[in-house]
Amino acid sequence: MATKYDVFEIVYKNQGLIKPIEVVKKLNKDEREYHAIHKDLRGLVKENLLIKRKGGFQAEVSKKTESLYNLILYCIKNGINYNYLLDDGLAKFISKSLQRGEINSKNMKINSRTLKKNIDILNKYGMILVISEKPLRAVVFYNILLNNLLVYFGYKHEIITELSKSYIPEIKSELNIYKRLRKKDEAKYQTIVSDFEIPFIYHSLSLEGNPITLPDTIKILKDKIIPANLRASDVDEVKNYQEAMSQMIRDANERKPLSLQLILDYHKTAMKHHLDFAGNIRAINVYIKGNPNFKITPPEKIKEELEKLFEEYNEFIKRKNPALEEILKFAVYFHNEFQHVHPFEDGNSRTTRLITFHLLQSLDIPILDIPFGLLDEYLNYTKGSKKREDNKLYRTLQKIILFNLKKINEKLKA
Repeated sequence: MATKYDVFEIVYKNQGLIKPIEVVKKLNKDEREYHAIHKDLRGLVKENLLIKRKGGFQAEVSKKTESLYNLILYCIKNGINYNYLLDDGLAKFISKSLQRGEINSKNMKINSRTLKKNIDILNKYGMILVISEKPLRAVVFYNILLNNLLVYFGYKHEIITELSKSYIPEIKSELNIYKRLRKKDEAKYQTIVSDFEIPFIYHSLSLEGNPITLPDTIKILKDKIIPANLRASDVDEVKNYQEAMSQMIRDANERKPLSLQLILDYHKTAMKHHLDFAGNIRAINVYIKGNPNFKITPPEKIKEELEKLFEEYNEFIKRKNPALEEILKFAVYFHNEFQHVHPFEDGNSRTTRLITFHLLQSLDIPILDIPFGLLDEYLNYTKGSKKREDNKLYRTLQKIILFNLKKINEKLKA
């Protein structure tokens, strides 16, 4: 059954008058739903989202309608059911959660069924970290989508940032569970790795401006269907990154150490759609679009900086039983150092994520994706930052890893 937001999306996208029966057809609904859809149209008029004219209905021209349509589009792009998210009660819950910092059943004064429903919706789309279920401890991730949702419904969007919060004890506990469960069923774990592959490819490339949506990424990589409206270069970018990622996972499983040549191979594969520079160290100056403050190594010093970084890497992986904190701090340093060297003309950040995942996976820390809700935070502390933010990224990495472990263990137990 169509919702009022489904109806609104059709009318807004039409950019002109549209009759109710045409809305029914565009929604691919039976004519028996005509009266329900007509009722939704009238309701949207009362909410000042649509205008009724002699020839039909059209969208009201306002900041509110533009905001709503952009929310819907953003949800569609990221594979999120906007009908779940566009709910005043959920928005109120998110607003309170962000103001609380870490939430529990005591500081969220709502009934248990509604609390569970809200948490399940946010968890489904990677926008909350459920630290524990009994007793409840959870943290909602602040990102641009939730910010815009709160603005639309008129709620406060102040947030409490707990930079000092450490999740190391929780990660250690989940790692022990993960190792025990994986040992029992390696085949099931490899299936889980495959399940995470497409979301990570989409998330990683969306950070680099690839316009292909998550639903279309699934069509391309899982269903082997290429939607006709997509640019060939964008599709190639998705396919090539999948190939590079698959190679990285195999290498990490085999404990194959990183080397400059291996990284050049990953880049060459990931950037095959740019044969002129794929797999080659740059000889020109480059910059981060929109962030001139991001310091990048000049071409003449790249070799020296990479040699130094790999000396540090090789020394680190020789250590016997490094503490979890040491591993995560080195992973952050390695990530940011490589990203600031920026050895390629393009494709640096996507390659940085691949090799950081390799480093962690080869040390038995299963990081398979950056959850949707943390993409903005991750970007803000990496190439979107005006200065180097290793400490903040260290906190973010803890949340990313704990989120991954929770999801993996949940699937291994199922």
